[in-house]
Amino acid sequence: MSAIEDLLLMQMNAVLKSKPEREYRFHPVRRWRFDFAFPHLMLAIEVEGGSWVQGRHSRGKGMSEDCVKYNSAVIMGWHVLRFTSDLVKSGEAIKMIEEFLSQ
Repeated sequence: MSAIEDLLLMQMNAVLKSKPEREYRFHPVRRWRFDFAFPHLMLAIEVEGGSWVQGRHSRGKGMSEDCVKYNSAVIMGWHVLRFTSDLVKSGEAIKMIEEFLSQ
């Protein structure tokens, strides 16, 4: 678990009534996991690390693999919210999660 994921978890625990599951395996065959999930709502939350430093999620192969994972999740009925570290640090991520959960 990265420091930015820990920060988002701390924000969610402080604000939300329902607690997410960490490293939730959602696919019956593939070993894909979501950083956080609310399975009863089919809500997945992913923190995209390395956005500004050419990390795995922002390079060709990693980005392509993420697209397959996220598209497969959507086909299975999941809602996938994705956040950069900047969105977590600014508080925008937790606001968007709250907005989703209030619907």
